[in-house]
Amino acid sequence: HPADSSQASLPPRAITIAGSDSGGGAGLQADLKTFAAFGVYGSSVVTALTAQNTQGVAGIDLPGEGFVFAQFEAVMTDIGADAGKTGMLFDARIIEEVARGLERWPIDKLVVDPVMIATSGDTLLRPDATDALRQRIIPRAFLLTPNLPEAEALSGVKITDDSITDNSSMRAAAEAMLEMGARAVLIKGGHVAGDLAESSLEKGSSLDTSETSDDILYEPGAEPRVFSARRIGGRPKHGTGCTLSAAIAAMLARGATLTDAVHAAKQYVTRGIEAAPDIGSGAQPLDHGARAHDLP
Repeated sequence: HPADSSQASLPPRAITIAGSDSGGGAGLQADLKTFAAFGVYGSSVVTALTAQNTQGVAGIDLPGEGFVFAQFEAVMTDIGADAGKTGMLFDARIIEEVARGLERWPIDKLVVDPVMIATSGDTLLRPDATDALRQRIIPRAFLLTPNLPEAEALSGVKITDDSITDNSSMRAAAEAMLEMGARAVLIKGGHVAGDLAESSLEKGSSLDTSETSDDILYEPGAEPRVFSARRIGGRPKHGTGCTLSAAIAAMLARGATLTDAVHAAKQYVTRGIEAAPDIGSGAQPLDHGARAHDLP
């Protein structure tokens, strides 16, 4: 295995195992931009090709049999990775090749973003591949980062709109995903009650639940922790989930704790939304260079 990047001569390294977004706003393009913004050397395994722009996905093509594993082998036997993330995996065959790669070259700090539906509504994971994702990839997750619909689909638990302090369905969904083998679960976009949110935020910060976007971190034996940012209006955004998971992976590659990694990633995505360029006529991509000058 390649030398560990703790050696002073090596930068932190992260690998993205994800689909290609030809529009550059999501997928491995967004991941590599994010890694670079955090000073992390990025490599990639292309799981799918999409003909895509801000308006939607016009087509999907897949690598031939064995080529996903071949990419994994090429990267891991020469470059290695201190952390990684998965994104669009699309079908059971691709999932199996990724799982084989992770068995041969394990990545301890693996962020699994269970990409199922694009912002445009296009399907990015075939329905019959959900079980393969549960059985072959989620057990290897250091962190699983579903949004609410993905959390429901993976756990089989319908999540209600109750506040997190008495939302037994959200907790049940998180516990179901932890039981699948994920070491932690970050459910994105939940609605949280002010008392728990304030107890989990930095001292002196405030929370207006009607104007915030909140993600909830679940770890075994710990109380849920809320990461909050103010909601930003304007056009719908594209690639926020990819960018968040990539930023967490980048911070983990840099040696951050999980809590610090999620906190920094949440800030980075918020700044990327604030500075989003006016590109395309559909869902707006983020500014992935928004944090390049103030790394933690």
